[in-house]
Parts: sequence; C-alpha cells; structure tokens
Amino acid sequence: MTAHPSILLIEDSPGECELFRAALEKAGLDVTLHTEQDTEAAFRFLESVWMAPAMVQLRPSSEVLLRARAPGAQDHAGVVHLGRSASTGNRSGLPSLILLDWHLRNQQGDGFLRLLRADHRLASIPVVIFSTSDASSDLAVAYANGANGYVVKPGLFAELVHCVGDLCRYWLDRNRTPYKIEIQC
Repeated sequence: MTAHPSILLIEDSPGECELFRAALEKAGLDVTLHTEQDTEAAFRFLESVWMAPAMVQLRPSSEVLLRARAPGAQDHAGVVHLGRSASTGNRSGLPSLILLDWHLRNQQGDGFLRLLRADHRLASIPVVIFSTSDASSDLAVAYANGANGYVVKPGLFAELVHCVGDLCRYWLDRNRTPYKIEIQC
C-alpha cells in the first residue's frame, strides 16, 4: 500500500494556513494538509497519528509508558497497550513533511525541533522552517537544532504558489526518506 503524501503545517495564523492551502490547490498538488496553531498541538497530532494503528490491535503483554513533553507544557504520561504492528513503527499515517513557522505566538521553533529530533519515532520526518524571518541568527539556530531546510515566505500569492510547488516537488517527490512517499507534482 502506498502512503499518500501529507504535510503538517505549524502556523499560528489561520489566514496564512488558508493561503497555503489555496497555493497547494492552485499548484495542482494532491497533498493532504494538516494544520496546527502551536507546537503542543502538533505533538498531540503526531502522537495520535503514530498511535492510531496501536488502538486497533491491543495486546496487554506489550505495555509501554508514553511521555509527551512540549515547550511550556506539563508532562502527560499514560500507559498504552501496543500491538506488534504499531511497536515496529508503522509510519503510514505520519506526515511526509513538516513546515514550521519559526516565530509562533510565545514560542520559537527551536524547542519543537529539539523535541522532535530526540524522539526516535519522529526524528526522520523532514522539517522545513517556513518563516518571514530572514535573520541569519534564526537560520543558524534552526539548522543547529535539526532543521532540514529554511524557506522565507514569499510576499505575493503567485510567488507562494511557485514556492509551494518547488517545496513539494523537492521534499515529497525527489528527496528520499526511510519510508515510501509518492506524489505526482
């Protein structure tokens, strides 16, 4: 079964999320877009996608304790019974690419990157910073914390459509990852 490509866009502006969605459509790309407004919600989304196969096959003999910690959040721990297919890392529902706005309300992307890269289940998902900031200090911190790319958001919609097309063609079609992604760009 081929995984359908998807993007997780972490952006706190609903208007910019809609512009990105419209740019995907205008570029003619068949990509599922998930949006979250902060990094804590993004981690909850990633955890729910990762655990979705486990909820189908419950096996009490394979208990694990899960801990999710997002910047500024309290520890959330719970015991979940994992089935064999989930514990071996069924990645079919995880996003093919994460686009992260570097400056979210009261948050910066470096904390999210550190947590994501520290989680062996999620660390191989490509993360591209998609920000209005062109500051060299932001670029340096982003790459130092594990960003795979850094793209400055274009100012015009036509440029955004072109940029989104380029991003998808590279990250979803040409770039190789440990799991299979297919897209027609």
